[in-house]
Amino acid sequence: MKIRPLAVEGAWEITPQQHADPRGSFLEWYRPDRLAEAGVRPFPTAQANLSVSAADVVRGVHFADVPPGQAKYVACVTGAAWDVVVDLRVGSPTFGRWDAVLLDTVDRRAVHLAEGLGHGFCSLSDDTTVVYFCSETYAPQREHTVHPLDPDLGIVWPVTTPLLSDRDAAAPSLADLLAADRLPRYDAGTDAGNSMAVPERLSLTSSQRTS
Repeated sequence: MKIRPLAVEGAWEITPQQHADPRGSFLEWYRPDRLAEAGVRPFPTAQANLSVSAADVVRGVHFADVPPGQAKYVACVTGAAWDVVVDLRVGSPTFGRWDAVLLDTVDRRAVHLAEGLGHGFCSLSDDTTVVYFCSETYAPQREHTVHPLDPDLGIVWPVTTPLLSDRDAAAPSLADLLAADRLPRYDAGTDAGNSMAVPERLSLTSSQRTS
């Protein structure tokens, strides 16, 4: 299992080792002990979610109030998804930055993101199935969204015409949320000060992007 920090502090890409034979393959999808060894704080699972999306669907960018926030561990079990993490924590050294990882059935990567970070993904094929563990149960009064096409975020979605939910299409911009003091604060997060060092720049590949 390889664990690599993303360009957003508090987010990591996890690439499992796959063992294949004529019957198929086997891998360890989630190992909290390995995460802890790499300096990543595991979290107790309070809820597990599964979504199925058509091609070109964009879900997000979603975030939760901190505290308690909602840390997530995300993977794709069918199809392919362009998974995006955005730092929405006011005062964070990587505030406003985003990074992305290709989640698919080839490399079987996963993404771990801390409380206070925004999350979204774009489905790259029909019937893309994304599963994720969450540190807290769903609480609608604490859940929020920022418009995924906000030019201030500058996320490069790999789709010409994104399909959005009514909620995401009507979401406020980052500037509006900042002016209304509705964004999480970095110093309120349970993961602040407990993250691996983040490199200044990462090379751009098909599985990662920085703004």
